[in-house]
Amino acid sequence: MVTALGDVFRAEWGRVLATLIGVLGDFDLAEDAAQEAFAIAADRWPRDGVPANPRAWLMRTARNRAVDRIRRDRTLAAKQSAAKQTAATQSAAEVPMETAFPDERLELIFTCCHPALALEAQVALTLRTLGGLTTDEIARAFLVPERTMAQRLVRAKRKIKAAGIPFRVPPDHLLRERLDAVLAVVYLIFNEGYGGRDELAAEGIWLGRALSELLPGEPEVRGLLAMMLLHDSRRETRFADGELVLLGDQDPARWNATQIARGRAELDRAIALGGRGPYVLQAAIASLHAEKPCDWPQIAALYGELGRLTASPVVELNRAIAVAETDGPEAGLRIVDGLGLHDFRYLHSTRAELLRRLGRADEARAAYRRARDLTDDGAERRFLDRRLAE
Repeated sequence: MVTALGDVFRAEWGRVLATLIGVLGDFDLAEDAAQEAFAIAADRWPRDGVPANPRAWLMRTARNRAVDRIRRDRTLAAKQSAAKQTAATQSAAEVPMETAFPDERLELIFTCCHPALALEAQVALTLRTLGGLTTDEIARAFLVPERTMAQRLVRAKRKIKAAGIPFRVPPDHLLRERLDAVLAVVYLIFNEGYGGRDELAAEGIWLGRALSELLPGEPEVRGLLAMMLLHDSRRETRFADGELVLLGDQDPARWNATQIARGRAELDRAIALGGRGPYVLQAAIASLHAEKPCDWPQIAALYGELGRLTASPVVELNRAIAVAETDGPEAGLRIVDGLGLHDFRYLHSTRAELLRRLGRADEARAAYRRARDLTDDGAERRFLDRRLAE
């Protein structure tokens, strides 16, 4: 029963909350009502059994709790009237309407990722509302005190209310720009987890799947999901006894073949939709990395195309690595030395690797030291220390 409750919570939290926010127009009231409904379910379902329609039961219970609270709070008389009207026009069997959920969840994620909010607030709200993570869980994932994260969430909700940020999908002329922000937030959540916090990586993939359900015709959504699945397929081999293992040293037999297949299926869908954006290109590169031997010339070409789209020196750094595999470390080093990313630790670690392969030991040692000085990650520091010892 505990597992069943957890599965229902995972599947329905975002939908129930999105619907309540759409009806009530109040994040805090909707969240409190949803939490109460799930708490009541945790108490009653083990005794009475899971209802035939868990979502309708949760919506009905949450709506009733919200109405009760509105009745107790005289300052919310207008909201009470709106909630009463909703309750009167929707029977228990009709709540919630199935066709309303996708739009309302979509509205919720665009509201959470509105450009008026700071990036950290967008991430926190997305995890709290769509993912159902507690404030403490989000705080621990991002290594900040719970009080700090709670304040961040409160400020974000106040900003939404004060700025009158609409609870809706943006109009067509703003959709592309706003979707990019949503995808960036989901990717940031995944990337934070990919460094070793598995629960965040899983959260990013879950959000990517939800977006692909909500926007099935958007190739960049498919591309992002494909890229995350392909990267995550190597999760079990990225560390050994707590130590970082480079891609070339990983055992492909231990990669998750099912996840690779799913990632490639999403990539195929993205390409079939005409996708050639940054996430689709990154997914294509990740797919090539999952092959042994790697097609380094093709990877270099895709990084070149990605670099033309993004004008990112970090993309160019990755192209340098592929060029080094194709044309030798000297060719890769020429690209690296022209990038100017002086405070980026991966530039120095990449430069060190290329110098080591060229036999320029003193320069490689200095580059490894610079990379080590720029990182706080324990596994990365230990890896760089091993390279220095070699």
